[in-house]
Amino acid sequence: MNSIRLPAWLTEMASKGGNAAAAPIIIILLLSMMILPLPAFVLDVFFSFNIALSVIVLLTALYTVKPLDFMAFPAILLVSTMLRLSLNVASTRVVLTEGHTGTAAAGKVIEAFGHFLIGGNFTVGIVVFIILTIINFTVVTKGAGRIAEVGARFALDAMPGKQMAIDADLNAGLIGEAEAKKRRSETAQEAEFYGAMDGASKYVRGDAVAGIMVTVINIVGGLIVGVVQHDMGFADALKNYTLLAIGDGLVAQIPSLIISTAAGMVVSRVASDQDIGAQLVGQLFAKPEVLYITAAIIGGMGLIPGMPNMVFILLASLLAGSAYLVSKKARIIRETAALGGSPAAGGAADPAATTSPEQEEASWQDIQPVDTLGLEVGYRLIPLVDKGQGGELLKRIKGIRKKFAQEVGFLAPPVHIRDNLELKPSAYRITLKGVEVGSGEALSGQFLAINPGMAIGTLPGLVTTDPAFGLPATWIDASLRDQAQSMGFTVVDAGTVVATHLNHLITTHAAELLGRLEVQALLDHLTKETPKLVEDLVPKVVSLSTLQKVLQNLLVEGVHIRDMRTIIESLSEHAHQNADPSDLTAVVRVALGRAIVQQLFPGTNELSVMTLDNRLERLLLQALGNGGDGAGIEPGLADTIAQSASNAAQQQEALGLTPVLLVPAQLRTLLARFLRRALPQLKVLSHAEIPESKTIRVTSLVGAPG
Repeated sequence: MNSIRLPAWLTEMASKGGNAAAAPIIIILLLSMMILPLPAFVLDVFFSFNIALSVIVLLTALYTVKPLDFMAFPAILLVSTMLRLSLNVASTRVVLTEGHTGTAAAGKVIEAFGHFLIGGNFTVGIVVFIILTIINFTVVTKGAGRIAEVGARFALDAMPGKQMAIDADLNAGLIGEAEAKKRRSETAQEAEFYGAMDGASKYVRGDAVAGIMVTVINIVGGLIVGVVQHDMGFADALKNYTLLAIGDGLVAQIPSLIISTAAGMVVSRVASDQDIGAQLVGQLFAKPEVLYITAAIIGGMGLIPGMPNMVFILLASLLAGSAYLVSKKARIIRETAALGGSPAAGGAADPAATTSPEQEEASWQDIQPVDTLGLEVGYRLIPLVDKGQGGELLKRIKGIRKKFAQEVGFLAPPVHIRDNLELKPSAYRITLKGVEVGSGEALSGQFLAINPGMAIGTLPGLVTTDPAFGLPATWIDASLRDQAQSMGFTVVDAGTVVATHLNHLITTHAAELLGRLEVQALLDHLTKETPKLVEDLVPKVVSLSTLQKVLQNLLVEGVHIRDMRTIIESLSEHAHQNADPSDLTAVVRVALGRAIVQQLFPGTNELSVMTLDNRLERLLLQALGNGGDGAGIEPGLADTIAQSASNAAQQQEALGLTPVLLVPAQLRTLLARFLRRALPQLKVLSHAEIPESKTIRVTSLVGAPG
């Protein structure tokens, strides 16, 4: 006998349990109630369930600590609204078809609510029903919808700042990756929740309007059906159908009012670690002064002739007694805390329970790590670093690090980005190991027109300077971008300004970014290809700190360290004879000579350089021989060298050439260190670093007379 195979979707639903099937079953039942006729008993069951559901929702909202603890609330609003509308349709069918038989035609629930509200007076019943509906529609539901709308707007506006705060805590090591992921998810869910509440509140408002219309239709339709089709008297028809219509509307509106109140409580509460009940009791009755003043005012009103004196005086007495108890409890807590005890422990000392944060001992947890590279932005620049708002700066920073690694030869530390309210709204600051190394302003939505020296004319806008290279520039509107480019300006957006400045500073401070961790990572990477080469050098011949110093010396002078194999081989060959980092740096520079020259003179065999005058060269060699490290250079001679080198470098730059000074190998380290601070753009090479295939052309002499 063949076995019966269930469909795959049904098998999967069964394996997940009843929860997966609950939602489809509820929707099918709601649609069925609108189409299929229901007996009076079934209507009683569903009306009772609707009231119970609204009470459950209200109590759940009261005991909710955070809105996200009740994330299903928007969906519950929709389902409960559809349930009420389906019951209205089903009860209308029963009222119009069976209403002529009596007031119990649509079930006991509708009849009981109708008798309770009308009380024998149809006019009073209709007025009370309309008042309940207006309260639900214009006060509770409208207010809750407005709060949800504003909450959704503020939640979306605050999302970038919250995300950056989470990233800052993660980068600082205050939280782990799992906690950061959880917080990001909660931030996104909060915005989605308020947005869903804003939309779901429209269902409840529509339900209130539909309740009035359905009630009017039931009364009018019932009169027509009762008088015309069932030959009832007008008074009897009015009595039956009005009671049934008001009872039906009341059974629907009371749960609607309860759920609307729950919605208002959920969206209007301020997040804390207490539920709404605890907040009300703890904050409304926490100050005895307020209770005493209120008791005095109520007691005074109770003394006025004609007032219900007993009620006012009784209420004033209760308030005064409550104020006395609150003040007595607060005094006991203060006295116990002053003695170092705990009220719960009967006055026994409990230092852990009474120690304030200011009295806690300092610990190693109070020391926060310093970010190697940091970027702080004002609040107007947050869109530049927020993916949700189309910010491209994060992608550009990743590109900067990748390009830096490919060109310079090691991976720079990640850039930790955070907002800083102490900065100007459009300002930013770049920090290196917690110390500011660069700052500037970037106007989001505008473009920076930079004058590279060949631009013609001026542009309207905020005149400034390029933060990266100090060139004259102007912030212009986007509409002037094409005009500025046609005039010879280099036009970049605000994100590019920040990225260029960051790239320039990373390149300038590359030596400081190369720590021991980066050097070890370089060696580990090289070990994968040539393990024996690394093992023979570190730590057998040179220490890791010596290798780090040599690499830093190269980076200080702008020499890339991509060719680590040549660097390691050169050190392995010469480190046995001399372990001084400066001497080893000179040896490595000779080995890297071809790469250094190509970096300074790309695509040419003729090197246009500056050299020293013969007499100055002899003086420096003599001074180096006497002082050992150049300490014998006279101050007057040092000023002359600096001024002459500056003039020669300016002439080189005016000719469009790279300012390079060619000196003997003995003088290269001395002059490079001496001229680096005054002329950072000047590069000093030794004769030993020039490949034999290159042709040298001397353009000027440093230190020549005149």
